[in-house]
Amino acid sequence: MDIFRVTSPGSFTTVQDRGRYSFIDRGVPPSGTLDLFAARIANLLVGNPAGAAVLETTMTGPVLEFLDEVDIAITGADMASTVNREPVPVWRSIRVKEGDVIRLRQAKSGCRAYLAVTGGIDVPVVMGSRATCIQAKIGGLEGRPLKKGDVLARLPGAFLAKPRRLPVEFIPAYSPDVVVRAVAGPQDEAFASGLETFFSSVYEVTPEADRMGYRLKGTPVYHDKGFPRSIISEPTVPGNVQLPADGQPIILLVEQTTGGYTKIATVISTDLSKIAQAMPGNRLRFQQVTLEEAHGIYREQAVLLKQIETLLSSAR
Repeated sequence: MDIFRVTSPGSFTTVQDRGRYSFIDRGVPPSGTLDLFAARIANLLVGNPAGAAVLETTMTGPVLEFLDEVDIAITGADMASTVNREPVPVWRSIRVKEGDVIRLRQAKSGCRAYLAVTGGIDVPVVMGSRATCIQAKIGGLEGRPLKKGDVLARLPGAFLAKPRRLPVEFIPAYSPDVVVRAVAGPQDEAFASGLETFFSSVYEVTPEADRMGYRLKGTPVYHDKGFPRSIISEPTVPGNVQLPADGQPIILLVEQTTGGYTKIATVISTDLSKIAQAMPGNRLRFQQVTLEEAHGIYREQAVLLKQIETLLSSAR
């Protein structure tokens, strides 16, 4: 069933779900939402499965005309959203009607917002996922960002008996000063003399920041003598931090599967959402943790998400 028409697509709006991780070994990027936490909460707020397809909007959001009644929720960046020019609260569900117009403006804090609708957005499943991969031109709506005139449909889903809202203590704050936790490696031996510099420096997010990766600017960290500045291309994972010859870090994200630069560290999966919400000009620092600590943080996050899911599901 058709749910909305795109009046204005915003700066970069795509359909995303959890991604297609089963095909990385064949060179297919995982894609999927960059801020998994915000996207998951948006779905839970409208009663969807956590991995249903949503809209991911970047920096400036779209203008959409609704073609039917539906529950929606907006999470992530604060884009001063309105419905029929009235402010829309974020991190909670609302009911919109046929003919309503929603606008997501330029982000005031954070970088990416997520819009979930009852049932989830219905686009063809490609390799087990509805996620848009721009590099491969697959998934989503013809493998591309939304454009003016697009009409999207939703899958069947039950309306909420009453609105849902995420308690304020669970809502993340998006600061211009970002700290992300990272495990050293997998090629940290090439930077033995610069590892301390890497973990103590403050870097600036450059305008070269997209779904492939974030290029940073700051104190350079160079390879130790005797180590090559590049390696034979090998598989990468979201969160790998490459250091090319200029010594400026590049954090890889969800639309890349191989790389030929040595990797000094890997951002832990639970902190990738912080990178997703970082804007050009924001300051970023890496905090070193052990692999065991990373596993513990992951388990804590899983417990928190289960707690939130139980809380929201009980609000029927």
